[in-house]
Amino acid sequence: MFDQKDIMQIEERGSSVGTVEAQVERFRKGFPWMDIVGPATPERGIKVLSEEDGDRAVKYYENAEVHGKCKFVPASGAASRMFKDIFAGLSALEEGNDPGADSPVGKLAAAIEKFAFYTQEMFGTPADSAEYRKKTADAVLNAGGLGYGSKPKGVIRFHRYPDGECRTAFAEHLVEAQDYMRNADGTANVIFTISPEFRPLFEAALEEVKDTYESKYGLKFNITFTYQEKSTDTVAVDLKNVPFRDENGKLLFRPAGHGALIYNLDNITDELVSVKNIDNVSNERFLGITAKGKKVLMGVALELRDRIFGYLRRFDEIQDAGSAECVALCDEVEVFLDRELCIKLPAACDPAARVALLRSKLDRPVRVCGMVRNQGEPGGGPFIIAGKDGSTNLQILESVQINMGDEASRQMLAGATHFNPVDLVCCLRNYKGEKFDLLKYVDPDAGFISSKSYQGRELKALELPGLWNGSMSDWNTCFVEVPLETFNPVKVVLDLLRPAHQS
Repeated sequence: MFDQKDIMQIEERGSSVGTVEAQVERFRKGFPWMDIVGPATPERGIKVLSEEDGDRAVKYYENAEVHGKCKFVPASGAASRMFKDIFAGLSALEEGNDPGADSPVGKLAAAIEKFAFYTQEMFGTPADSAEYRKKTADAVLNAGGLGYGSKPKGVIRFHRYPDGECRTAFAEHLVEAQDYMRNADGTANVIFTISPEFRPLFEAALEEVKDTYESKYGLKFNITFTYQEKSTDTVAVDLKNVPFRDENGKLLFRPAGHGALIYNLDNITDELVSVKNIDNVSNERFLGITAKGKKVLMGVALELRDRIFGYLRRFDEIQDAGSAECVALCDEVEVFLDRELCIKLPAACDPAARVALLRSKLDRPVRVCGMVRNQGEPGGGPFIIAGKDGSTNLQILESVQINMGDEASRQMLAGATHFNPVDLVCCLRNYKGEKFDLLKYVDPDAGFISSKSYQGRELKALELPGLWNGSMSDWNTCFVEVPLETFNPVKVVLDLLRPAHQS
């Protein structure tokens, strides 16, 4: 399948021929559908906390012992998709076809003064004309203006404040971190996953605000920039599942999606990690509700961690798996797993086997995922599935993992009450204080195959199991409802006109 030049190209990327051959085979056999038991709902699978419960969780977080904590922000993507409609509008205008005032480019131009990146010098006074729409789109997208069409989303100015300050999405994540990720020593640790070519832009964004924010909020930021490794890229294939080659005859590799970031997460030594996407930030006037929501998730995660650790230590103290004490503990743990984590286990007749199974379910990384009420947003959702070992568990599934040809699966999807906003908290150490090897808890059968194109030629791309999907498949998972106000993503530029992004 591969010649010597191919092998050199593969190995130079830090991969292996065996890995690439396995990827090609995956294209050929595909991925299995997830075996859905039902949607996770407030009736079973999603915790809906009272205000009192939420306050108690916040206090638990504030008083719990944690071996290091940090905020982890996936931020490697360019903003090209954010401006997809604006690119299309500019192309039409350049061809002499005005999309009109009701088009995305028309709405951008008409409301340009409401965007944080607006300046009178660059954009002038808005006008309802094709000429002004073209001028606006060109200034936003291209190098002669802001150049946002080729920059990362993290360095785009999202919010303008009454005092004149204009903040990037990157800056807003620092403002959040100084609140809910502040350490006792007055530091806040934040890790951004970025593309190497964008590092100078992020460093400039940090330099712009670091001293001001550290003085204003009374802390020191420890900022780390990390990359999605080239070795995690996957080979593309044509429609016949033959490795795809570019115009120079070289194999075409593509980034494998956010699932590749499990390697970055695995390199973190802190015990408690908060994960939130770069585009999900809001105006600082929402910081109170945002910060409390995150503290609630961290409190729930740490309380869950401590309860699991308690069970594992009690198992360590028991010598006889058949003793009445051990049987009682096993019964208690089975009820806990069922009620708290929706884990129903297959029957184990042998006492020692039962203990081993229960210990294996307890001794895993913990994640608590915020869920918002379903508002029709695209993306994944919370479900209860049947695992390969016969047990059930909680998972975040994307629609491509669900067999839409199956009526029962479609009904369960329709019955989903909540949506995944990518707002989660992870506990990465075991009850002995040792860091988990996160790569051991990935389900390789939970990836995706998508249709793409390269220079007008169709191809198929392989995405690794998503970071909060199959990459965390074998974690202990808890879903908690969070306020809708904490979910304010900017998927397209016009989202910045929503109230959460306006002063």
